[in-house]
Amino acid sequence: QVQLVESGGGLVQAGGSLRLSCAASGSFFSINTMGWYRQAPGKQRELVATITNYGTANYADSVQGRFIISRDNAKNTVYLQMNSLKLEDTAVYYCNADLYLIATMKFHDYWGQGTQVTVSS
Repeated sequence: QVQLVESGGGLVQAGGSLRLSCAASGSFFSINTMGWYRQAPGKQRELVATITNYGTANYADSVQGRFIISRDNAKNTVYLQMNSLKLEDTAVYYCNADLYLIATMKFHDYWGQGTQVTVSS
């Protein structure tokens, strides 16, 4: 059973900071790209940031310079440090990871359950 478990969401005032974490567990051999996506009410899910297993990061224009994605390969965990939060950052944030499963000898795409981030004025 492979799963991604997120933590760290919550309520924060505009201009504040939050740190999200997502840990992968279960029977997999390796993790390729990990990332964060978000979905605001009435909107489609969108990319926030991704990071490869070599540490190469990619950001959406809307969060560039404010958010920092990082990962700890030893802990199979990806983080999202969110600074200078804006009202429009309010959304459910989902963790995503590309996992190589031992059982199938293939990469599979997994999603976390989502964690709510609410930015208030």
